[in-house]
This record gives sequence, C-alpha cells and structure tokens, in this order.
Amino acid sequence: MNDSSSSFTPLAGRILISVLFLISGVFKIGGYSQMVGYSTAKGVPIASVAIACAAVIELACGLAILVGFQTKIAAWILFLYLIPVTFFFHNFWAMQGAEQQQNMINFLKNVAIMSGLVILATYGAGPYSIDHSRAAKA
Repeated sequence: MNDSSSSFTPLAGRILISVLFLISGVFKIGGYSQMVGYSTAKGVPIASVAIACAAVIELACGLAILVGFQTKIAAWILFLYLIPVTFFFHNFWAMQGAEQQQNMINFLKNVAIMSGLVILATYGAGPYSIDHSRAAKA
C-alpha cells in the first residue's frame, strides 16, 4: 500500500474542497443583496448578518484549508457551518416535484462535502501544508 504521507493526494483534495468555499464566499460578497433577499425568504434570522458571517467563514476557512493552516479546525468549522445551511436551504422534504429533486441533490451534495471535511479534520492537511511544516520544525 502506498504511504499517503509523501503523496500529493491530500494537497489535491484540499485544493478541490477549498475552491468550493472560496468561490461561494466571493459570490456572497459580489451578490450580497441578492443573497440577503434569498436568505430572508428562506427564514434565516438576521439575514444580512448571517450572509456576512457566512462569507467570512467560507473565505477564511477555505483559504486556511487551501494552504493547510489550522486545517483540522477550519474543516470542523466548515462542517458545523454546513449543518444549518443544509437544513435551511435544502429542505427537500418540504417540497414537491422538480424543486424537491433539485434540493435533495443539493442536500446530498452537502452531506458528501461534510464527509470530506470530517476526513480532513481527522487526518489533517498532509505533507504539503503549513501545518506539516510547522510540526516538522517543532
């Protein structure tokens, strides 16, 4: 079996998962008023503050995961962040037809992303990361 501690695989995984959050955070800033309106319609309390916080979480944690800095903490924060996001925005059980099907897909997509975050939070950033460099110096 190949030892993943010297592999680029964790780096590739970090890049792929971080891009999702970085793009989403940028879109929340660029389309702030639309996101606040959509969130308000979904019943999100204090939507303007919630969207601002969501953008900060996605950008800060996405960047942390990308460079491998405090990766386990960033992954847990994003995991916990996705719990209410998934239930507020993809409550497919309260919908019908095409809307239900699309939201079930998005719900399951978020669950899959959460599983990747749990793996990242458990095993860390891998060898090509700030976390690994700092641990090697200690």
